[in-house]
Amino acid sequence: MLIARRGLLGGAAMAASLPVVRARGQTPGIKIGVLGDQSGMYRDLSGPVAIAAVKLAVADSKAAGRDIPVEIVSGDHQNKPDVAAALARQWIQRDGVDMITDTPNSAVALAVAAVCKELDKAFVNSPAATADLTGSQCEPTTVHWTMDTWMLAHSTGGAMVKAGGDSWFFITADYAFGHALERDTSNFVKQAGGKVLGNVDAPTGSSDFSSYLIQAQASGAKVIGLANAGSDTVNCIKQAGEFGITAKGVKLAGLLVFISDVHALGLQTAQGIVVSNTFYWDRDDRTRAFSKRLQPMIGDVRAGMGQAGCYAGTFHYLKAVAAMGVADAKRSGAATVARMKSIPTEDDCFGAGSIRADGRCLHPVYLYEVKAPGESKYAWDYYKLLATTPAAEGFRPLDAGGCPFVKS
Repeated sequence: MLIARRGLLGGAAMAASLPVVRARGQTPGIKIGVLGDQSGMYRDLSGPVAIAAVKLAVADSKAAGRDIPVEIVSGDHQNKPDVAAALARQWIQRDGVDMITDTPNSAVALAVAAVCKELDKAFVNSPAATADLTGSQCEPTTVHWTMDTWMLAHSTGGAMVKAGGDSWFFITADYAFGHALERDTSNFVKQAGGKVLGNVDAPTGSSDFSSYLIQAQASGAKVIGLANAGSDTVNCIKQAGEFGITAKGVKLAGLLVFISDVHALGLQTAQGIVVSNTFYWDRDDRTRAFSKRLQPMIGDVRAGMGQAGCYAGTFHYLKAVAAMGVADAKRSGAATVARMKSIPTEDDCFGAGSIRADGRCLHPVYLYEVKAPGESKYAWDYYKLLATTPAAEGFRPLDAGGCPFVKS
């Protein structure tokens, strides 16, 4: 896939203009900004695959009869909230962007959410996981797809405690996402009668987790909770195996694990890890059909749940735009998000669902175990299903989030 790029912000960020539809003689169409990690630790769960997923959503929307002129721009936030906020502001004020999506990294997502609220543009987040996006820092212009820290803690954390993992030590990514995931998982562990024996904050992008793993092992905890993501999670799991920590009966809880992480680890290392995902490419006929359509654009990889959320969120956004009209959608992001909330969601990645008043998209949550090498029959055949949590039960109750504009 060839992507033309031009420098922005003095070379600090990169953007690409990808004209999907150009209509002559018509009023301006919709412009979507895919603000992802193109070069850093979250590239594999965002990056070019997220851009391809958004392009496919536009194509599928047109095939469904929504002939809306759409242009896509893409940028690299470099995991820096100030870079992301500046680029989002420039896109909206100078370039006419109407909706921003992707945004892995919770600190980045919170910064972009604030800019979109200020400038009244829609923000459809997928890979950033902090539940604060639909809680204390929720905005009427934000929709949160795919997963959040409450959901991950409830699903993976709850399953580990039920299986006997009643004492925990956390290795936590030292920014908004990591702290939110540790907080939410700790709450579930304690509510179930378990104990948290300690934690250590680790800088993101670390290559050496040995000292943190030694502290965790020394605590005597039965479970080491990895409140991190991307290459941090991969490195933690690899090094825990090298130190023989899991061979001594200690369980690793990868609280946010993407299929790209499992691929990077390999089944020999990742086998047996329990993960919570809301999308798996091989779950059913619809997810396989989506993956087949996406495959020519991304090569020999598979989309993870964050990238699937970019597809589904964009597809539903364009459904709302078609319902209200392009001019009205461009006029107000808050009005567009309100229309998104009023329409049931339906797509090949997540199936049927809905968007709550606080912006939380509701869909089933799946608990998987990573297969052993001998159980895998073909490429990317990595998960076996353990349990399914219905959409209504998988996410934090509306009245427990503290969203300031939602009245109980």
